[in-house]
Amino acid sequence: MSAQIIHVVLVRWAATAAPDVVARFDAAARVVRETIPGVLEVAHGPSVSVENLEQGYDYALHVRFADAAARDAYLPHPSHVPLAELIVANAETFVVFDLAVGDAS
Repeated sequence: MSAQIIHVVLVRWAATAAPDVVARFDAAARVVRETIPGVLEVAHGPSVSVENLEQGYDYALHVRFADAAARDAYLPHPSHVPLAELIVANAETFVVFDLAVGDAS
């Protein structure tokens, strides 16, 4: 069985971000979840941490993939492109981190 991949994106929205950016992000994330094969879970939203260690990041996206091949297919997928473009157009900065979890044997 292949390891699942957790894809995490942390976003700091720009002061000039569109006022409806979160609503549009929600809609785009829903399309990703519903249309891309191998996407097992999508979660996103503002931090609810009590530690206050966000370092200015105010929004996160978490996508769990069945395996690395599903992640690789997601990146150029037509349903993912609008989500990525929304981040690039409205973020002051963002970071992406992928983590393999589970049994890779």
